[in-house]
Amino acid sequence: MPEIVVQAEPFDMGERLNRFAARQENAGAVVSFSGIVRDAAAGGLTAMEIEHFPGMTEKALSGIAGEAMTRWSLMDAFILHRYGRMGQGETIMMVATAARHRGEAFAAAEFLMDYLKSRAPFWKKEFTFEGAAWVEAREEDEEALSRWSSGG
Repeated sequence: MPEIVVQAEPFDMGERLNRFAARQENAGAVVSFSGIVRDAAAGGLTAMEIEHFPGMTEKALSGIAGEAMTRWSLMDAFILHRYGRMGQGETIMMVATAARHRGEAFAAAEFLMDYLKSRAPFWKKEFTFEGAAWVEAREEDEEALSRWSSGG
């Protein structure tokens, strides 16, 4: 059963990855990715705020993690995503996958990252020196996700 964590508090990537890896038996590969708040448009980002609906978010993340588990024969999966206000350089999310072979672990991790970026029920607001604005879906994120529907 994949582990899903949605929390406001900062987390230690190394500690979370070590905990995930320690419970893997017979896995040939563990892959992880962590996303960090950055100033995407170089427009003076001062903070990012993420909102979600408790319960609905965890259910959606569990569903997509379950799909990844089946699709790539994963041994385990982990998703951690933060909400609340974060500054540049703070870790916003992490995924980890475990499989018998690296190809499956990498593909599943990438699938989960693309889903989190495009479809996960989180709403992001960026704060800059000029004000605040909700983040709209980006075409390149939608394109990245669409490749998985065609068997990518």
